[in-house]
Amino acid sequence: MRVLVTAANGKLGAYVIRALAPEHDLVLFARHQPPAEFAAYPWVCGDLTSLDDCRRAVQGVDAIQHLAAQPWPTDHPQLRSQAEAAGLASDTTFRTNMLGLYNLMQAAVEAGVRTVVMAGSNCALGHGFRISDTPFPHAFLPIDETHPTYPEDSYSFTKRAGEDLLASYTRSYGIRTYVTRIAGIFPPERRQQHAQSVTPVTAWNPWLWSWVGSEDVAAAHRALMEAAEDLPPHDVYFLNADDTLALEPTLELIERFRPDLLPLVRAIDGHASLMNCNKLKSATGWRHQTTWRDVR
Repeated sequence: MRVLVTAANGKLGAYVIRALAPEHDLVLFARHQPPAEFAAYPWVCGDLTSLDDCRRAVQGVDAIQHLAAQPWPTDHPQLRSQAEAAGLASDTTFRTNMLGLYNLMQAAVEAGVRTVVMAGSNCALGHGFRISDTPFPHAFLPIDETHPTYPEDSYSFTKRAGEDLLASYTRSYGIRTYVTRIAGIFPPERRQQHAQSVTPVTAWNPWLWSWVGSEDVAAAHRALMEAAEDLPPHDVYFLNADDTLALEPTLELIERFRPDLLPLVRAIDGHASLMNCNKLKSATGWRHQTTWRDVR
């Protein structure tokens, strides 16, 4: 299968390229040249916000692994100075994540692409980057794909809206589309750093101590792409580790810091994640493999 990988020069891109390379013919799409490790693969230099660039990138492609995104809200009241320091306009998140996805999908339709797997985010829930003083309204724990979503910021919104945009292309054009709601991504060096610096929890974490190994993300993206013909035409899957980033058992964290959530808790054992990946596991056979707990 000929596969386009967007954001091929990014940290996640390297893991996805390595996961796909043994069995697939790859084309790399990025604004900057990918690492020398991937010099053997054709590279299309371009930007998602250019429809012409997207059209050049998808020529002759069977599937797309869409990893590119602006990963935080550049218009967030608390992050505007950070965006300005980085030279990012306030609308960068919306333009990249929405217009960029639209351009890519329009180009995909024209080129006859059959399958798209997109790196989404569990931020589609709306539990992070909140702007109002309203707490995230948990309906039940652990959270799964049936949980209502309440995004407030542009990043969370574009990730949630991107899911619906892909679903519309599946309905309209028959492209098979899949979105992973990825947790905080931890490559090996970040897992080692966390293992060496982790301390007991002192406050509730609105991000729910959720994480996932880079290798596990790449494996899941390959599994979804290769299983596409056996899956529903469009679907969304949480993608995170089976455990948390906390030293303490998960139920203990809820009892100590959010006892009001106890009536909402379903079965939670040990360090089990507060986000459930059973749907992804059932669909593809994927299993979380990495850990930070025995890193030295």
